[in-house]
Amino acid sequence: MAEGKGITRRGILGAGMAMLGAGLAAPALAQQANSTEMEQEISQSTRHNVSAFRTLNWQDYFQNTRGGVIICDIQCRALHFWNEDQTIYRLYPTSVPATDELTRKGDTSVVEKVVAPPWRPTPSMRERNPDWPEFVAGGDPLNPLGPYALYLSWQYYRIHGTHDTRKIGRRSSNGCIGLYNEHITELFRLTTVGTQVKLI
Repeated sequence: MAEGKGITRRGILGAGMAMLGAGLAAPALAQQANSTEMEQEISQSTRHNVSAFRTLNWQDYFQNTRGGVIICDIQCRALHFWNEDQTIYRLYPTSVPATDELTRKGDTSVVEKVVAPPWRPTPSMRERNPDWPEFVAGGDPLNPLGPYALYLSWQYYRIHGTHDTRKIGRRSSNGCIGLYNEHITELFRLTTVGTQVKLI
C-alpha cells in the first residue's frame, strides 16, 4: 500500500492504546461515582494497587491451627487462612491501613462473626471527619463494611468486605483489613469464633 493510506504498526499501536485507555477510564469513573467509602478520594491517598504475595508457613507464626488461623500480611496486602486440620488453605488480596499510625500488628482472634455488620466511625474518625454519620445500618449501600465482618479482640478492628473494590491492594483503610465481598463470604463460612489471627 502507498504510504499515508496503509495501516502502519505505529498507527495500530496508537489506536489500541487509545482504546485501552478509554476502556479503563470508564469503569474507574463509574466506581468513583458509586463509591461507598467514607474516606477521601482514593486517588488522593494512594497512587496504585500493589499486591506482592509471598509464601508463608503457619508454623512460623502459630503453635497450632486449633480453630483455624489467619495471617494478615500488611506489607504484601494479603490474607492467608488455614483451617484446623490444614486441608483448606486460602490466599486473598486485601486492603490494609492507610498509615503506620493506623496499623496494629500482633496476635488477636475472631471474637464475633456478624452478618450485615452495622458501621460506626470510631471517635478518632469522627474527630477527623465530623460530617460523617454516627451510624450506618448493615445492608445500607453507604455502609463500608460489606456483607460480613469478623470482629477481632482489639476494639474497632475488623476483617470485613467492601463494596469499593478499588480499595483492595491498597493502603486505604482506617485500620481494618478489607476483602472483596466474595472473599469475605467464603472466609466467613470457613472461620469460627476463636480463629487465631496474627497481623504481621
